[in-house]
Amino acid sequence: MERDAVTLARRSPPVPEYNTSTSTLAFDQHLTTTPKGILLMAEIVCGMLVWILVGGTEYFHLSALCWVMFVSILCWVLTICLFIIYLTGAHNRIQQVPWTTLSLCLNSSATALYLVTAIVDAVSVNQAIRGRHNYNCWAASAVRAPLST
Repeated sequence: MERDAVTLARRSPPVPEYNTSTSTLAFDQHLTTTPKGILLMAEIVCGMLVWILVGGTEYFHLSALCWVMFVSILCWVLTICLFIIYLTGAHNRIQQVPWTTLSLCLNSSATALYLVTAIVDAVSVNQAIRGRHNYNCWAASAVRAPLST
């Protein structure tokens, strides 16, 4: 009986060693120092400030400010996705997508939407009471929206 166990132990294939320290995602450390990376980070910060300033108020009473929230969050999320794609180097692995054209279209549409949003936001400031929290936040977000472009 012991002999069978020893024979089976000798015949079993070796356990494969898995190397868990390798990663398929590259990390471009120099992106944050290039003009493209700096502008993407500035767009992320300014876009975040717009929706935080509006989201911290009672914006849902005005449908125009609901539009401001929609545009600012949508553009912010798309910019973060584009930044992550560039940061991980996925744009180098997916050659079928014209990344320069995609970036141009995203930024052009974000510029148009943010400019409309800034105008809508500035017009909505008149509906708030001067000196109140809503007024200050809406005025600040109206100034930040064009900076997000």
